[in-house]
Amino acid sequence: MAIINFVNWTPQGNQTIYAHKFPETNLSTYTQLVVQESQEAILFSKGQIIGKFGPGKHTLNTENLPLLRSLYGLPFGGKNPFTAEVWFINKLQPYNIDWSIDRMNIQDADYNTGIPLIANGMYGLKISDSERFLIKIVGTKTDFNQTDLTEQFFGEFSTKTKSTLMQFMINNRIGLKQISAHLESISEHLRMSMLPFWENIGFELTKFYITSIDVDSSNDVGRRILDALSRQSAQAIGGYTWQQSQAFEIAKDAVDNIPKSSGGLMGALVASNMMGGMGGAGGGIMQPQYNQPAFGHNNPGQQGGTVQPVSPAREVYCSNCSKKFASNLKFCPHCGNEFCPCPKCGTDNDKAAKRCVSCGQTLLMNQSSCPNCNSPIASGSAFCGSCGKPVSEGKCTRCGTQLAPNVKFCPKCGQKNS
Repeated sequence: MAIINFVNWTPQGNQTIYAHKFPETNLSTYTQLVVQESQEAILFSKGQIIGKFGPGKHTLNTENLPLLRSLYGLPFGGKNPFTAEVWFINKLQPYNIDWSIDRMNIQDADYNTGIPLIANGMYGLKISDSERFLIKIVGTKTDFNQTDLTEQFFGEFSTKTKSTLMQFMINNRIGLKQISAHLESISEHLRMSMLPFWENIGFELTKFYITSIDVDSSNDVGRRILDALSRQSAQAIGGYTWQQSQAFEIAKDAVDNIPKSSGGLMGALVASNMMGGMGGAGGGIMQPQYNQPAFGHNNPGQQGGTVQPVSPAREVYCSNCSKKFASNLKFCPHCGNEFCPCPKCGTDNDKAAKRCVSCGQTLLMNQSSCPNCNSPIASGSAFCGSCGKPVSEGKCTRCGTQLAPNVKFCPKCGQKNS
């Protein structure tokens, strides 16, 4: 059996190999061991570690391997054969290990509902304890590469990462809207929580970061949520509500189903009646169907003049955070945004909005308040919608200018004094 006089290892290919076992075990005390930079060599014989060597050229003799004398009874000097396994440990620091986790169903802080999420990122590992790494992980393999590492610890890694990520988001109330702004802090928190896991098997976690956290579109629930978010964004940018978009679709279907022989006039009448003149007189289907505040105790605008009692306080949606709150509050209890109700339909609007996002009512221009209860009054109104008192006595209903008795037109804006 031939004696190996020269032992070294040069990694081949692009894949990261953490540990390589030299194929021959017949060595002698004249054998030359060459360890390259970023490598460490470990010798095993009879189940024991008999030596560790760093970068450089080493001669395997009884001076640097004193255990050979006790294991084999080798004397000093001479060419003495022995058997040992030589392992080369790669101590480079690769940062390109991809990771991903899916099927995270989290109760989102922004929408207060369960949302399926997926997360992706990268991390880097460096072998910090070669002995622990070989004993606990490698076993009988001759090569241990990056694929072996990720496959062996996929289950434990995914479970721990998923659990830690969800706990961090829940404890810090981080929702889908703000999650991109917290990727750095989440990454650092995950890295610190994963350190003991990798140290236990001889690794140092040098890098760990998240590249994205998104809605899982691989199932029907995730696809419906993405579609709803897309529609919400389009409505916010376009300045229309979900109710209005549905009204357009219903009116369009109704017009399309009218026989062509009826002519375009019939289709126009149907569309106008269904949409209520785009939020004009009568309201129609363009008015929001969810609960909105009612100002005062009665609503004199019901058909036939019948006064219908309504609740003085209902739930509205905050224009800033989209959460519900009672209409008798002046500020949103969730985000502190000032409640700016539309004088016509009661929808909360942005303070700088010129028109109501629900009904299109003018908000900032030509708006006055009731002299009796100080409630907002729509332009051209003769009576207050909250208390029912006439509002034209003494002031212009358009610009609020004080009018002299018997004046028929406002001298400032020309509005007729009713």
